[in-house]
Amino acid sequence: MKKQKTKPLEFTGERFTPECVREIWYEHYHRYAFAQNLVAGKNVLDIASGEGYGSAILANKARSVIGMDIDSASIAHAQNKYQHQNLHYQQASCLDIPMDNESIDVIVSFETLEHLAEHEQMLAEFNRVLKTDGILLISTPDKKHYSDATGFCNEYHVKELYKQEFKELLDKHWQQQIWYAQALSFNSLMQKLDKQSKTYSSDVLQDNQLLNEQQLIKSMYYIVIASKQKANLPTLPDLHLFADTQQSVYQHYNQSIKNEIAYGKELMMYREKFKRLLSIPFIGKVIKFFDK
Repeated sequence: MKKQKTKPLEFTGERFTPECVREIWYEHYHRYAFAQNLVAGKNVLDIASGEGYGSAILANKARSVIGMDIDSASIAHAQNKYQHQNLHYQQASCLDIPMDNESIDVIVSFETLEHLAEHEQMLAEFNRVLKTDGILLISTPDKKHYSDATGFCNEYHVKELYKQEFKELLDKHWQQQIWYAQALSFNSLMQKLDKQSKTYSSDVLQDNQLLNEQQLIKSMYYIVIASKQKANLPTLPDLHLFADTQQSVYQHYNQSIKNEIAYGKELMMYREKFKRLLSIPFIGKVIKFFDK
């Protein structure tokens, strides 16, 4: 995939950009890594493609990909940054898709639904342009856990849904559904070495390439189970995970981020006070004298 040198798209909070870090990065990349394995040889429409990174990931496997977004700046950025012969970007609304009936194999719509109120109109448009045997990959926050439980209010979300509301909306067009829950979790992993596991699948990003069946973790520690006789070794799982229900590691991490933000604001406040002091002639001269 050929890329042009492009300035990062400004992150306003409305659209994800690859320059973001921590949990938001994992959440967004995970969805497209998962979707990539379902679009091989297909004509794909990526709704609300934003910065364009997700459409570019899909283009690695798909026959063709159209990244569609209502924001002209995002489309211009994506067209310049991500270039491939089977990848195109187009400015349009998800409520009025400029495509023929039953012309698309797969529609990908990650974190779009909650940004507008016209849910039924959007899904009716998806249904119209999808082929009879087409597939929809769609995601949206669960209002119960995303907002209610946390007290968090995303200013860019117009209408969030509870699980049952989301299901009733989808049931109007798509009767066959496979549901996944997505969330981040901190774990301590014990993974067998020198063996390609067949009990799970994975995608690992390396130099902007998604690699399959790679070792998921760096060997920070080695855990060894040893015996003189092979028969004495127990049968062990290829992957072992540990977590606590309170997600204490995540809470500590999240609090550290909040503290860092608070310290930054406090530092800026003191800097402004210091600037005002310097502007007072007498005090400014005294500070500069002792600063020599």
